[in-house]
Amino acid sequence: MAIEKRLEIPEGVTPSLEGTVFRVSGPKGENERDLRFSNIEIFIDGNELVIRTESGRKKYLAMVGTLCSHANNMCRGVTDGFEYQMKVVYSHFPIQLKVQSNHLEIANFLGEKKERIAKIQEGVKVTVNGDEVVVTGIDKEKVGNTAANIETATRIRKRDPRVFQDGIYIVGKV
Repeated sequence: MAIEKRLEIPEGVTPSLEGTVFRVSGPKGENERDLRFSNIEIFIDGNELVIRTESGRKKYLAMVGTLCSHANNMCRGVTDGFEYQMKVVYSHFPIQLKVQSNHLEIANFLGEKKERIAKIQEGVKVTVNGDEVVVTGIDKEKVGNTAANIETATRIRKRDPRVFQDGIYIVGKV
């Protein structure tokens, strides 16, 4: 029982496949990812990326869909990009944010003297507008990880989360 998924490459995106490394370039930039997995073959047929397996095992059938989704996200990233909107929430101590080259400094969180640091992944842009933080980039995984790093940096420990609801939270994804 063979399964095959075909992903149509959108107009304006240039795909290339070197071994198992899939590379796409478009108006917003270039993205690449190694789509290697045993018993799964990948090739470009005209303007479609074909991901196929001859195995009928559930593990390989699921991985075909996963690799197809990764490739689709790469194509969408170089054409449209990804954006996460985050909201700064505080009740007593106003949180001050400062974007450095590869990290975000979160000062005065719950009145703490020391800044908290959130790592910004390479190729991701973070902008702060008052109490809104916008995380943008062409790689969905890196944009999501950066937003998660920011959210995790403001996690509250040893206090009642029902009372202390301060933090920076994801409120929207585009």
